[in-house]
Amino acid sequence: MTRAGSGRPGQDTAGALHRWILSLVAVVLAVLTGVPVVLTAHPAAAEPTGSNTSTGPKFLKLSLDSVTPTAITATSDPYFVVSGTVTNIGDRQVDDVSVRIQRAAPVTNPSGLRSALRLDQGSYDITGEFQDVADQLTPGQRKQFSLTVALHSATELPSGISTLDITAPGIYPLLLNVNGQPAYGGQARLDDARFLLPVLGIPAAAADPKHPAPPAVPAAPDGGPVATTMLWPLADRPRLVAGKPGSADGEALLTDDDLAASLTSGGRLDQLLSALETTLKPDTPRDKSLNTSLCLAVDPDLLITVSDMKDGYRVLASPSDPDGSTRAGTGDHAAKAWLDRLRSLAPSMCVVALPFAQVDPGALAATGDITLSDRALNAPADLVDQLLAVKSVRGVALPDAGSIDTEGAQLLAHHGYSTALLADNAVTPADGRSNISSAKSPAAPADSVSPDLVRLDGLTLPAPGGGDPAPGAPELHAATFDIWSATALAAVGSHPPTPPYTPDRVRYDVTNDSRAARLQDALGAITWTALNPQPGRPRSLLLMPPQQWGPNRDEATALLGQLDLMYRDNLAAPRSLTDLLAQQVDPQPYDLDYLPTAADEAVPGHFAEPVRQQAHNITELMSALADVPQQELSPRGFLTPLRDDLIRALTMSDRRAGGAQADTFAQRRIDQTTRTVDDLFRSVTVLPPGGVYTLASEQSPLLLVARNDLPVAIRIKFRIDAPAETNITDIGEQVLPAKGTRSFQIPTEVSDSRNLVIPIALTTPDGVPLGNAVSVSVRSNAYGRVLAIITASAGALLLLLAGRRLWHRFRGQSDPADEGLDPETRRRVNRFSRAKREQRKEA
Repeated sequence: MTRAGSGRPGQDTAGALHRWILSLVAVVLAVLTGVPVVLTAHPAAAEPTGSNTSTGPKFLKLSLDSVTPTAITATSDPYFVVSGTVTNIGDRQVDDVSVRIQRAAPVTNPSGLRSALRLDQGSYDITGEFQDVADQLTPGQRKQFSLTVALHSATELPSGISTLDITAPGIYPLLLNVNGQPAYGGQARLDDARFLLPVLGIPAAAADPKHPAPPAVPAAPDGGPVATTMLWPLADRPRLVAGKPGSADGEALLTDDDLAASLTSGGRLDQLLSALETTLKPDTPRDKSLNTSLCLAVDPDLLITVSDMKDGYRVLASPSDPDGSTRAGTGDHAAKAWLDRLRSLAPSMCVVALPFAQVDPGALAATGDITLSDRALNAPADLVDQLLAVKSVRGVALPDAGSIDTEGAQLLAHHGYSTALLADNAVTPADGRSNISSAKSPAAPADSVSPDLVRLDGLTLPAPGGGDPAPGAPELHAATFDIWSATALAAVGSHPPTPPYTPDRVRYDVTNDSRAARLQDALGAITWTALNPQPGRPRSLLLMPPQQWGPNRDEATALLGQLDLMYRDNLAAPRSLTDLLAQQVDPQPYDLDYLPTAADEAVPGHFAEPVRQQAHNITELMSALADVPQQELSPRGFLTPLRDDLIRALTMSDRRAGGAQADTFAQRRIDQTTRTVDDLFRSVTVLPPGGVYTLASEQSPLLLVARNDLPVAIRIKFRIDAPAETNITDIGEQVLPAKGTRSFQIPTEVSDSRNLVIPIALTTPDGVPLGNAVSVSVRSNAYGRVLAIITASAGALLLLLAGRRLWHRFRGQSDPADEGLDPETRRRVNRFSRAKREQRKEA
């Protein structure tokens, strides 16, 4: 049987005639029935996984299932086994299905770790023998296969074993090629799968007889072992429902229960942690190289959410309806167990905090709110230390995109960060010199190279205690990570993203590759630097997976095992994150090179203003709240969750999955937070008195009642717009108790007896309005100036009349006012008066 692309002699004349007759029949059937026909006089274009752009019909799908062992060492067997699955994904039967393995030249420059997977099939010029998989595959049918492959052999190999002529260590691109004959067509190459095979050493049994056998443990390449540091991220998308202020005993509310599944056995976060537990085994004596080189990068927002879950929580019945019904969450036990495991492991490792909720530094800088920035950038280290009982590495920022703009970098410097971990193509020499290294192969594109630690020109740290930096102040540094290994690591696991620092020339949809193939690519990528010393390149490697990384336990364990293998073979040496940050900075100044893809994926600028406004409102309310010792909830504990909601609105999470969905989530968080903040301001108000308020006198106090529905005490002031006829004394700042009311007597003078309308409102001590203003109708019993004149006139008249009567009495004259009185009546009055006097004397 002859396969397309095999290089074997053509078929005999009878076979060609038979094929010609079949083709003729197919054409006739197509004319009569309208069924599409594939005629392949020449080999059909392949459908290579991940790199093919063919739009022709697809018949078979070839997937790589495993490579055993995943890497070749000097102590390995001289053979490795490749397993895969062929599936008929077309609408017709395929006969004579067979596969073979091919290889291309080893990768000679780091970009080849990606571009080699897009090479034309002809570049994989070292070919093995075709092995039969199935006589026929009907639509939907699949068949698994295994190929045993020898690295190299000078003698004849047993039947069914191919050789790839690998005689030296390196990272080798391999290709699985599947051939078959679709119904109504000819034999053709129908699909392929590409992957990398790291060869750290050549087994003695596979050595070329023309060369001496290699040592069991190969010597380190020129320049010594590569100093290696790896970040191990633990992060998740924001899950807490926005607009929920802190409470003393309330249950957390989550948008969904996906995090519970991630924390449960077999979930993403569980498997990331399990891989560390299995590999590091802190309770057993072992080499601590991996412990030294690994550093946990933890999102404090994830820790807060998991900590809230362990005490019981609720979940929205519909994630798109924040005000709808809820149900009990199912992950409280899983959350507690996972957090306990992390607390047990973290003290034995380096730990560094990620920015809160993977916030975008540029978007955060655009808000211009220092308090919000402090919570997002400075608080994470304290939160991680508090929740994990560790002392995390300080002063290092890990932007999710691996690239930041100038405003974001200035914000980091302002908040005391000394180093940002950036992609090595996100910085460029300030003097305009190229940071491009020469590739070994003239046909290969040059790759960007940056030193391990560079200083960013013009970005100086603030002086101690704040203020402008003094001349010669330290500058913000950038620790650069390798983009090629980072791109390959990002592709491992479920839902693989393509990071923004991946160059456009090597971008393709990695989801077409099988998980096994993507794992092999990552193993090759993290090994390449150790096997390939490059002039002008630092002999070091910083490995940076994406912050929401998705490998399963086996994949993560394989990656850790590869690192451990490199350490044991003296190809790499562990380097801690603190050692990396403490090393000598490159003297050449560098500028930021904000990557276009990172800018496209950044949080849109229109979110900055509403976030800034609500952050300002929260700060104003915070300044009015009173921290009373007997209350259960502090002002900070009450309002900080709302600040966190605003930070979550600026997250980079999910933005690579599509900006529209991320924008919807962000806008929903801002809207919910805005409504809650408005409600909080309305929760403190003065109660309107019913009817008309009557003052007993012109100086009677005005009695008012204020209510505070907040769970924390608040300081208030009365704002009374008194009319001209009143004089109301300002009683100054007052305190309303939490969840309570209080009566106030406002000294008031009213100089008018008319009904007066007095507007009354509450404000914070800084004058920010609280609640709703009320209007009080006041009426006083006082008559003002007219009453005073009448009273004075009446008093004067009384004195005048009394004086006249006394004057006449002293002179023994009768009072003219008595002249009209009857004499008999006068005598009776006199007798009554004498009797009263005598009665008083006897008493």
